[in-house]
Amino acid sequence: MKYKCLVFDHDDTVVNSTATIHHPCFQAFLNDFYPGERMSLNEYFLVNFDPGFVPMCRERYGMTDEDLIKETRYWQAYVQNHIPTAYPGIREIMEKQKAEGGLVCVVSHSFDYNIRRDYEENGLPAPDAVYGWERPEHQRKPHPFPLEDIMARFDLKPSELLMIDDLKPGYDMAQAVGVDFAAVGWAYDIPEIEEFMRLNSPRYFKTVPELAAWLGNI
Repeated sequence: MKYKCLVFDHDDTVVNSTATIHHPCFQAFLNDFYPGERMSLNEYFLVNFDPGFVPMCRERYGMTDEDLIKETRYWQAYVQNHIPTAYPGIREIMEKQKAEGGLVCVVSHSFDYNIRRDYEENGLPAPDAVYGWERPEHQRKPHPFPLEDIMARFDLKPSELLMIDDLKPGYDMAQAVGVDFAAVGWAYDIPEIEEFMRLNSPRYFKTVPELAAWLGNI
């Protein structure tokens, strides 16, 4: 066991959700409330990468706090009836981690109850802790609170955690507290994101088996 705690992002790291759920949902929201506005899948990945979803909504569409609440409720209603599929091989990584006495935690911009539902529906081990979108903004990724709280709750040092994420907010959060970071890129083929992650992360995995092999799972 390389790390006592594996901290997973959720969307596009554990489950294939942006292409199948989140992007179609956001485009439907734009159609309803911002007629004529279009955002491609690749562009949606890029704005979630940097500056992040909330800054993008505020800067590009001028959304107020009230508008963001409306968008969140629209998204909640959509994802209630859409369950993403876990990437093959993720379950085996988590099962081995738990079997060896390790922890599996989640830090995500999805809601806690949706994450737990996705884990159950995909036969994944129940996470030991989840930090989702239901938390106040200053406790969400990229703010360092989730990793700081995991370390406090489970009496862990930064060197005992690995943050696994496909986008820059996870990288920024890990950097802020000195936690090791693994960039993963199996959800997309976008040169701008891959180049940044390869240049700035000490490790980059294009496939789930590559990550599994590095962790010693296969």
